[in-house]
Amino acid sequence: MTLSHQRRVARISVAAGLVAALSAAGPIPMAFSADSPSATTSADPSVKSAAAKLGSDDADLLATAKADGDKNVTMMIATAPGATEQVAQQLDAVKGGSVGRTYDKLGYVRATVPTGKADSAIAAASKLSSVQAIDLRQEIALDDPTPSADTAKGADKGTGKGTGKATYSAPNKNTPAENPYNPSFETGAVDFVKKNPKADGRGITIGILDSGVDLGHPALQKTTTGERKIVDWVTSTDPIADGDQTWRPMVTAVSGPNFTYGGTSWTAPAGSYEISTFKESYTTGGDAAGDANRDGDTTDAWGVLYDPAAGTVTVDLNNNQNFGDDTPMKPYKDGYQIGYFGTDNPATDVVERQPFVVQISKDVPMDPYGGSWVGKTADFVNIGVIESEHGTHVAGITAANGLFGGRMNGEAPGAKIVSSRACTWTGGCTNVALTEGMIDLVANRGVDIVNMSIGGLPALNDGNNARAALYTRLIDTYGVQLVISAGNSGPGANTIGDPGLADKVISVGASISKQTWAANYGSQVATSYQLLPFSSRGPREDGGFTPTLVAPGAAINTTQTWMPGAPVPEAGYTLPAGYSMLQGTSMASPQAAGASALLLSAAKQKHLALTPATLRTALTSTADHIKGVQAYEEGAGLIDIVDAWKSIKDGATSHEYTVKAPVDTAIDYALKTPGFGTGLYDREGGLKAGAKKTYDITLTRTTGADKAVRHELHFENNAGGTFRIVGPDEVKLPLNQPVTVKVQAAPKSSGIKSAILEVDDPRTEGLDKQILTTVVVASPVNYTYSTASSVQRNSTRSYFLTVPEGAKALEIAMSGLKDKSQTRFISIHPYGVPVEDTGTPYCYNNYLDGNGCKPDVRSYADPQAGVWEIEVEARRTSPLLDNPYKLDATVLGAAFDPETVTVPEAKVGTPATASWKVTNNYAALTGTLKGGPLGSSLTARPTITEGVTQTTTVDVPAGATSLNVAIGNVSDAAADLDLTVKNAAGAVVGTSADGDSEEAVSIANPAAGTYTVEVAGYSVPSGSTAYDYRDVFFSPALGTVGVDASAPVKLATGASATVSGSVTALAPAPAGREFFGQVQLVNARGTVAGVGSVKIEKVTS
Repeated sequence: MTLSHQRRVARISVAAGLVAALSAAGPIPMAFSADSPSATTSADPSVKSAAAKLGSDDADLLATAKADGDKNVTMMIATAPGATEQVAQQLDAVKGGSVGRTYDKLGYVRATVPTGKADSAIAAASKLSSVQAIDLRQEIALDDPTPSADTAKGADKGTGKGTGKATYSAPNKNTPAENPYNPSFETGAVDFVKKNPKADGRGITIGILDSGVDLGHPALQKTTTGERKIVDWVTSTDPIADGDQTWRPMVTAVSGPNFTYGGTSWTAPAGSYEISTFKESYTTGGDAAGDANRDGDTTDAWGVLYDPAAGTVTVDLNNNQNFGDDTPMKPYKDGYQIGYFGTDNPATDVVERQPFVVQISKDVPMDPYGGSWVGKTADFVNIGVIESEHGTHVAGITAANGLFGGRMNGEAPGAKIVSSRACTWTGGCTNVALTEGMIDLVANRGVDIVNMSIGGLPALNDGNNARAALYTRLIDTYGVQLVISAGNSGPGANTIGDPGLADKVISVGASISKQTWAANYGSQVATSYQLLPFSSRGPREDGGFTPTLVAPGAAINTTQTWMPGAPVPEAGYTLPAGYSMLQGTSMASPQAAGASALLLSAAKQKHLALTPATLRTALTSTADHIKGVQAYEEGAGLIDIVDAWKSIKDGATSHEYTVKAPVDTAIDYALKTPGFGTGLYDREGGLKAGAKKTYDITLTRTTGADKAVRHELHFENNAGGTFRIVGPDEVKLPLNQPVTVKVQAAPKSSGIKSAILEVDDPRTEGLDKQILTTVVVASPVNYTYSTASSVQRNSTRSYFLTVPEGAKALEIAMSGLKDKSQTRFISIHPYGVPVEDTGTPYCYNNYLDGNGCKPDVRSYADPQAGVWEIEVEARRTSPLLDNPYKLDATVLGAAFDPETVTVPEAKVGTPATASWKVTNNYAALTGTLKGGPLGSSLTARPTITEGVTQTTTVDVPAGATSLNVAIGNVSDAAADLDLTVKNAAGAVVGTSADGDSEEAVSIANPAAGTYTVEVAGYSVPSGSTAYDYRDVFFSPALGTVGVDASAPVKLATGASATVSGSVTALAPAPAGREFFGQVQLVNARGTVAGVGSVKIEKVTS
């Protein structure tokens, strides 16, 4: 998972889907402007119960597919293990549908059906008791972890000498194994290999599920024993469903020695073949940018000849239309054949050729193509090239041998690698490929451990989804540990990403030393060791223990040799081709995976059985606490494999337990057991500093002796000494019988406090159970909140603020900064999702003016009541080590009475007066009134039935500032209606389709024309439902709402005042429509404190 994660809070889904998707992102607007009267964005996400089999994200995807006219949709179904047959047969029977993949042992089915039949197919599948969850195919963004992504466009890129205080020269072949550039020594790897030279990863194969690993890199050629490093290379994308054109359908039969194809004469050895063409432009979305042979253009293409009988593929690399002088290739594992696009110029640093392999997928159902393809199959050939540098860097961190041709290595230089590319050419990886690629690696490719550095942040990140269950099944069934990045949505609490939150995976956060800040970034810090600010923090929504561990999250390591080296400019040095400094929990996860491979290697050498459970126990029992870092941030701490190995040799083992602990969050009702989870998490309980609160935690031991076993209870990394055991610090746990222990939280100050409750059988080696306990003492924002402090470069501070019910706006402002200080704030929604983009180029004061994010003040309309987290951090390039600031939070809310003033009749061109009584219920303000253009609205109360789509047309004039459409208030509370808006050309310009019927679409500055509004009855359990419909567009051509903007409106808390305005219509309203306008009360910063409306029922000439 890479550095910059974008999030969209306006509609966050809580889903129990098979693979949770990355939410798209964007900051909530500060206020709607005068020319967009209804562009208010709510800061209250929608939430759907975890019981639903089709998540609301997926309902949204289905609505979009329908609106876009997509021919097919692909779905993944999780069933009980061994119970795939019924749903597979059911989906295969859908006319035009096909089942692309099943893994009965794991309970997995993937099918494609015509979009028009998706509703009925999903409904039928959902009724099967064996079906646990259904997800639609979607893309998961693979963000850019490169130094260029860490710097905003237009910012100073450095001079090559660096703009920071560079104190390190570039790494080279003389750099020792212990170094800050690729700091694997911090996990203990360097010392471990010194002590155990034959346990350097040899005998272990690591699966890398990512964007593909470069086969040409010198440091990824051989293991320490001289064996081949990369032993298998596959593409896990689907030939049809994922739209990956590097998969070529073999549907044109030809015969040698001479034939015509594509209007050209070709030559081949005698025989029967199938032929296609590979165009380099198919790779346009990746690092190659469509230039596969590195010659500077994107127009090249090569013939691809497939011999089904021999199982070979021949590529006409010299483009002479003669396959006889090219070498037939088999899949990589069947002989390790590698082809090359392009010819290298040895005089240059960059390698001007790109390696590729081939792969064959036989008998692929062609039904998704429709028409005459239904019921047919075909073989596909893949031209295997990498999508981006991400996978190569990850692979190098795990297992590179001889970086820069010297003594620098990855964690496990003796290990072998299997590369599985799950990413396509649209900037991400599909959930289909990530799911099936993981299954394939574990079940079919002989790997001992897998690293996956890709994932996303759902609102309900509680680990209770089918992908988490699938990963658990993989670990338990095949005995292969999965290591997954924690995410880069930090430093806010509860930002842990999916699937790193699955119970038995090792989720890894990102740490960094003072030396690496200097060596890799040219950035000076005072703290000796810390977490990288972007590293996602726990707990899970259900209080669960995440991240598991942390490891170094910034490294200089391998990238493809056909791209120039990429250091951070401020570091002050250059790097040769094939080496880059990348950052993220994507880089921390392979450190942990590679370190774990060393332990597996050592265990294999000593003939010790090292199960995933034992591995996890040893790692979490021996990890090192990072000074000043809380348990919810670091999990068990920094991985220490030297001590972990000692624990393994001493017989590390643990019992298994279930935990039921109280959870009080904004969405605890959506947990598997509402209000309870696997750890204590009290965010919304109103705990105050100086107060005490006692909680019951129920423990059930589920493995081990059939008798009561004594366990010791102890709090570790107990922030502020907040937690204590109530009563004895030991407990006897019978087998399969719940026992309740009491813990007390007594926080001494505000903020978040966490600790690890260790539950340990002292007779066993290693800690048996670690339970995360987390409480939040929030500061109430009755009206205002203010604080002043200082934050060091590369560090963060967090404030937890309780926002009351009914607020119209939450405004956060930063001031008091020193000259050139690069400091920002990021707001984290009560659901644990950052509102703004947390990427390092965004929202900083004195850094490109926030780079599209207003840095000094932002407001959030209709904020979710509950505990918000406001984090403050100083950028790595801030010229100041210490960055003072002042932070102000203001809750605004002025009520207009009446909400809507009705003018029965107005004359064209003649102002009609409207007045309101405004009562200020929150922070005192001195504001002004703001008018705007008049709107034309249509309201209705129609009735709709399930499966029906109703349409309404809206004629929008030229110059309109916005078009807003909303539905809701259904008579059937369980109904799920979807909303889509299309422009005059029929293209979708807006859609809203979460798990309920409260849907809204807002389009700024719509082009003139006739828009079509579609309301679809996706699910109506009662058969039919009434609903409210309203559309409104605003345009100065219709008229204006005028106010006296120069007159201040001063309102103390609780005070009232009468305000007035005038509405002027410039033409009669079209039949059936009313004129509608708004008056805003805004404060000095432009934040909207309240809104009053006015409508004109009739306009006369």
